[in-house]
Amino acid sequence: MTTRLTGTPVQRTEDRRLLTGTGRFVDDVLVGPGTLHAAVLRSPHAHARIVDIDVDAVLDLEGVHLVWTHEDLAALSAPLADPLPLLIPHPALTHGRTQHALAREEVNHVGEAVAFVVADDRYVAEDAVERIRVTWELLPPVVGLEQARAGERLVHDDVPGNLGARLEQGTADARTMAAALDAAPHRLSLDLEVERSACTPLEGRGTVARWDPDSDRLQVWTSTQTSTGVRAAVAARLGLDLGQVDVITPDVGGGFGVKINHPWPEELLVPAAARALGRVVKFTEDRREHFVASAHERGQLQHLEVGSADDGRLLALDVELWHDHGAYTPYGLIVPIITSTQLLGPYKPELYRVVFESLYTNTTMVTPYRGAGRPQGCYAMERTMDAIAAHLGRDRTEVRAANFIQPDEFPYDQGLVFQDGRELEYDSGDYPALLEKAKALVGWDDFETFRAEMAAQGRRVGIGLACYVEGTGVGPYEGAHVHVETSGKVKVATGLTTQGQGHQTVFAQLVADELGCRFEDVEVVTGDTRRMPYAVGTFASRAAVMSGSAIHLAARRTKEKALRIAADALEADEADLEIVEGSVRVKGSPGSAIDLGTVAVLSNPLRYAFDEASKAATQFSVGDPGRPPVAEDDEPGLEGKDFYSPERATFASGIHAVVVETDPDTAEIRVLTYAVVHDCGTLINPMIVEGQIHGGVAQGVAGALYERMAYDESGQLLNASFMDFLMPYVTEVPDGIAIDHQETPSPLNPLGIKGAGEAGVIPSAAVFAAAIEDAEGIPVTRMPMSPSDLFDLRNAHQRQEHPS
Repeated sequence: MTTRLTGTPVQRTEDRRLLTGTGRFVDDVLVGPGTLHAAVLRSPHAHARIVDIDVDAVLDLEGVHLVWTHEDLAALSAPLADPLPLLIPHPALTHGRTQHALAREEVNHVGEAVAFVVADDRYVAEDAVERIRVTWELLPPVVGLEQARAGERLVHDDVPGNLGARLEQGTADARTMAAALDAAPHRLSLDLEVERSACTPLEGRGTVARWDPDSDRLQVWTSTQTSTGVRAAVAARLGLDLGQVDVITPDVGGGFGVKINHPWPEELLVPAAARALGRVVKFTEDRREHFVASAHERGQLQHLEVGSADDGRLLALDVELWHDHGAYTPYGLIVPIITSTQLLGPYKPELYRVVFESLYTNTTMVTPYRGAGRPQGCYAMERTMDAIAAHLGRDRTEVRAANFIQPDEFPYDQGLVFQDGRELEYDSGDYPALLEKAKALVGWDDFETFRAEMAAQGRRVGIGLACYVEGTGVGPYEGAHVHVETSGKVKVATGLTTQGQGHQTVFAQLVADELGCRFEDVEVVTGDTRRMPYAVGTFASRAAVMSGSAIHLAARRTKEKALRIAADALEADEADLEIVEGSVRVKGSPGSAIDLGTVAVLSNPLRYAFDEASKAATQFSVGDPGRPPVAEDDEPGLEGKDFYSPERATFASGIHAVVVETDPDTAEIRVLTYAVVHDCGTLINPMIVEGQIHGGVAQGVAGALYERMAYDESGQLLNASFMDFLMPYVTEVPDGIAIDHQETPSPLNPLGIKGAGEAGVIPSAAVFAAAIEDAEGIPVTRMPMSPSDLFDLRNAHQRQEHPS
């Protein structure tokens, strides 16, 4: 039998292409002298009314082909002038607001698109943008959650108190919760803050479009996490049928959530311009544009009231969250919903109530960024666990163990509604075993000896630990198509996109295992609506669960058909056949066999012979003359298509632990040890999972210790460049991360898998806050924590301890 590939660390097939510079990204598409280039005039103000836009100085500029403001869009297509779609409406989002492709009367953050220019090259386009004159009436900006909550200034005149949404969930109402807190033996209050940050992918946003008047068809290449979503948006806004629009996602240099939002203004303006001009039009975002005009995440204020028992069990947890969603809400309430529900992690408080308010500010809008609300929720809960332990004088791991959901309690219903509208019901896990693995991996039980040794050398160290549960693989569906060519090559298509996760490798492993073909014969295509027009997208750690399951089912269909056809050709019973290394053979009789490529030939009865392979498939060569060439319940070709739609999300879990050293003089924070124990169910490719964890940890370190979006009182982003935005180098990322795996397969899909893409980043703020607090002996309630922040925290604590 062929060696099973699932669970094997197969080398990534994508790497050679990407590492040798032969990958093809959006900016590599349709490069040539006939391609026109676009640039966007963006607002320099956080909040202002547009009094007038004068484009006269641009109209006669040599090399300029088109200049648009909002007034021009309605003439092209009425929907093009409407506000961009609110992608995920929710009953609690009572005041949802989205931007226009080009600002209509008002701008609400620095970087908002105001005018659009297409020229011979980007240099001319940028020069033209600078000649556009806008008369502004400045309005007072709302910057930060405190100002938004005050409600004295409004981002949108028709949104009272800047309140976009308020949502309450829980297993207790306010009165019951208050009584439980009053009755608890121990009560604590916590006020926490997570500052705003953002992802910075290597490749910014980019879109290229070509209109073919002969076929009346539009082709769009875009750096997105949802090619089918962009296709639907472009068709709807340009008044085209879906069948007239092809969206292709080539290689993507990082997504991390920001590219799941769609359509961006340029994803509509570029195709509209290509159609209007009959020329190829390209837009490539520059780095400053990405900082101010894409999307951010993370910013929240949190207040928790905690009631616990003597052994640390959570008797009552009452949570208030204030979420900064920036100027617009195109992605609805997904981030705060995830925070409020995933906050519970692996624990089972007796009573839980959460209320969040999502507020407008005159800053760049907020949409999901790797972790998507989970880091904030994990931070709140893990800080709570540490606070209970400190209050009771108990070991932090003992308090966690006292609150764990036990292995025999799955499936476990938390009594909440998750982001997919389904019950928050955990499918499987073993949290006590995770904790024991994590303690062993980081050396938890021996740490006090290590601390004493370091103290003798004048060094200050601390240890932290954080647990999390991650909802993964949310629906509604994904599909797959598996097609065996007459050459024996196997072509696989799935609709979600890839941004470097190793999909081509992992999906090929699944096909090779189920179909029985050679791994090297499998070619996987993602994110091309010509190959798979129905799909959802890549987000929420869903690719392996959703597309992996669909590919497995499609490969099974293909296998069943191959065995049926081969049984006729070999005059054998289907049950006696197997497929090994791309050959269908009789079990125990390898000499009686037929290649998959030949089976593909036989699957397609032909009228004409146009090559050597087709000769074997003509009407005189294949089939029973007494039966129709194609059976009533069959179709030509050796292929299978299937879709997977889950009843609810799967829930991965894990624990991160870190040992840090904090310099007594400089307040620098150095990572000494970083350990991860992770459970994503069945491992398809352990090496790729570990790569995902390494990347997530690097991003988590960045978010916990370095990266933040710094706005001034006028709404200007002060660090909108890599000169000012503090990112860690490889020297700051932990070297030699210790990783251990646990596999509790999910019962919800045929492969038993759970997602792994965001796990590395979720507990970072929580675990570093715990370790820094342990090293310093000072409560840590605000993240991220830079050396200067730690220095200020020390001084504030000293003043508090010694007021005189």
